[in-house]
Formats: sequence, C-alpha cells, structure tokens
Amino acid sequence: MVIISTLRLLVTVGSLFTASLAKPVARTFEGDDEDDTPLPLVIWHGLGDTYNSDGMRRVAELAEEVNPGTLVYPIRMDDNPSRDRYASFVGNLTDQVAKVCADIAADPILSTAPAIDALGFSQGGQFLRAYVERCNNPPVRSLVTFGSQHNGIVAFRDCAPTDWVCRVAMAVLKGDAWSATVQSKLVPAQYYRNPVEYEQYLEHSNFLADINNERVLKNKVYKENIAKLENFAMYMFEDDTTVLPKETAWFEEVNGTESTPLRATRLYTQDWLGLRQLDRKGGLKFRTAPGDHMQLSDELMKEAFGDFFGPLNLHAGRSEPRPKMEHDGDL
Repeated sequence: MVIISTLRLLVTVGSLFTASLAKPVARTFEGDDEDDTPLPLVIWHGLGDTYNSDGMRRVAELAEEVNPGTLVYPIRMDDNPSRDRYASFVGNLTDQVAKVCADIAADPILSTAPAIDALGFSQGGQFLRAYVERCNNPPVRSLVTFGSQHNGIVAFRDCAPTDWVCRVAMAVLKGDAWSATVQSKLVPAQYYRNPVEYEQYLEHSNFLADINNERVLKNKVYKENIAKLENFAMYMFEDDTTVLPKETAWFEEVNGTESTPLRATRLYTQDWLGLRQLDRKGGLKFRTAPGDHMQLSDELMKEAFGDFFGPLNLHAGRSEPRPKMEHDGDL
C-alpha cells in the first residue's frame, strides 16, 4: 500500500540511547505474604508518544516516589523511539498485543512476580485490557486507564501541522476505515466504533469488537480474566476534546446526543466482559480527571499510584475519589 510506504519514509532515525527504564535492575519476588516489595508496573503509552519520552520518565519517577522500589516496565514495539512512535499509528493490534504478551511472559524479572499492575494512557488502556483478556501471564492485579477508548471512537483526532505521520494516517482513516488493509494496518481504525455503522463494525473490526466480546460468539476467557482483576479504574477527562466521545473512557454508549451509561448497556447487563461481576465485588472504579486529554498532574498520578499500585497485599482505597461530575449518578 503506497500510503503505508509513505508513512515508513516519514520515520526518522531515532536515538540509540537505551533508557534505564527499559533495562531495570534485576530482582526477584519471594511470594511471601509479608513481602512489601511493590508489584512491577507495566505502562503502555498513547498515540504519538514513545516508551522513553519525558512524560513516561516522569510517570516512572512518581511511581517510585509513591511506592519505593517499584520496577517500571514501559511497553514498546521497538527499542528505537521513532519506530516505537510509528507503531502507535501503524501496525496490526492483534500482532502488537501478541508481542507484548510474549515479551512480558519471557521477561526474567516480571515472570517471577506473583502479579503485575498495569497503567494505560489513552489507547494504551484498551491495549492493556486486551493483554488481560488474551493472555494475562503474569496476571494483572490492578488495571488503571486514563482517557482510554474502551467503547471506541466516532471520529479521528486532529494532528499538528508538522506531524506528517499523524496527518497521513488520519487522511487514510477518513477515507475508508473498514477496508481490510486499513483495519490490519492503521491502529486508530481498529478501535473506531460508530453506532450508525454498527453492523459494519461487527463485521470488519480487527480489534475492538473482539476484545469487547460484542460478536455472537463470546470468548469466556475474556470474561473470566476481567472478572479476576482486583481493580479496574477508569479515569475520564472532564474536558476531553481529543477523544470523541469522551465518555468512551467509561464504556458509555454515545449515539449523537443520547448517552447510555455502562450499567444500562447489554455489555454490562448480559456481562459479556465480566464487568458486572467485577463491579459487584467492588472492583470497578469510575473516576474523573480535570482538564483536557492527558493533562495529568503529579497529584492525580500519585493518587492513582497510592490507591491501586504497590505491594501485593495493598489496602485499597488509600485516598478519597475525586469529586464526582454532575452526571456521574451512583458511580
């Protein structure tokens, strides 16, 4: 495909510097109930970011500050940051998730842990949920997502004038999101979900329709693995103008001006994913974050790290949730 070839040419030669985040010091986990070693934290960045960006490094610093001794494993498709960024736009998500599953399971440090914690930024959130559903080895204890597109998007993002990788990718997506080539090559297309094109979505979606268990044939393992989580905390940005609709961060169904909360959808009432089961044991958390998409403060990150990450026998709920939005209801 000519467009894909063009995108490849736009990838510049990245830095050869290997971040210390990518090569954590060796340690083992004893599996002792009294062991206060924090569980390892795996992080999947969002669209257009890289595994060793300044923002990712800051997140790792905060994780260490809140839970000293935390091993942070930033997920990447390539050690070259430019290629890693490119892969956030171009690639087959089925292959990318399989790679992450294999990488984590083979890691000599992560594989000794009784469990891991997972943090997903934007699209990285639904990708980590796919890790939980499809492999979960080692198992995830707490999954926290910020501004993720759990119920898809109805429109594609705007790009900076000089971001040609983004601009070319978005131009292709706006042409024909349902073609086999686009669904297997362009990442945002694989979580595109417009209610007015629902039948096309069910037939052609390469990723989201599967991990949301929306097709007739349900995957029982997906449901079992989500229900096994101790916590699944979903943060929605109050003023998100990048992700449309912003309520997708909470699995809401938005069709035009009508919005159906997760607990009123068939995905929940028929428990296609185990979210209802998780909710009934108190593990499903709906939280809000102030500001626009990915405007993350240190305070907010520390709150999440304190509540959901840390040692295996962590006492959950160490801080009060952020104030509810007016339409949160009983969430």
